Amino acid sequence: MENKDRSRLEAFLSDEEIVSLYWERDEAAITETDKKYGKYLFAIAYNIVRDNMDCEECLNDTYLSTWNQIPPAKPTVLQIFLSKIMRNTAIDKFRNSTAAKRIPAELTYSLDELGECLEYAGSMGDDEFVQNVGKCLNDFLKSLNRRDTVMFICRYYYSDSIRSLSKMFNISERTVLRMLARMRLSLKEKLESEVYYVE
Repeated sequence: MENKDRSRLEAFLSDEEIVSLYWERDEAAITETDKKYGKYLFAIAYNIVRDNMDCEECLNDTYLSTWNQIPPAKPTVLQIFLSKIMRNTAIDKFRNSTAAKRIPAELTYSLDELGECLEYAGSMGDDEFVQNVGKCLNDFLKSLNRRDTVMFICRYYYSDSIRSLSKMFNISERTVLRMLARMRLSLKEKLESEVYYVE
């Protein structure tokens, strides 16, 4: 079993090799990207749009966007580069779907929760405000232990459901809700002291 897993991993090209294929305008780049990151990207899309056909569209759009951006872009961490494109693509698809009065996805619930912390209460210009919130959020994430950081990012960046977090961390859904509430409260206090009330 271990040998099978190892040979499966060895079948993937390195990120550098895949990026080189994009730079050479070799269409094998898309095939290799799909082979290595297809399931991962599909999962990001599904957490947002909750529809398999929409996820397939998002996947195709992500590959096209990646093809158009590399070159000139030369990402050092391809997985992060792809996840940002997929997340933005899936959010656009979600917005179009909700405009057509379709059932909201997990994204709306997670953003509503996070909205408690991010109400605009400052008097700074928008750019400065966003910059300060970003710095504060990064500092907040660095202050958490690894489990809490992963849980926070899975819920509020990838829009994972409470149920899936419960399974991932092998704890009850109630415990997940309690942990997330505690983290949101800490983030809110940090934002209020460092961003909202800055003179």
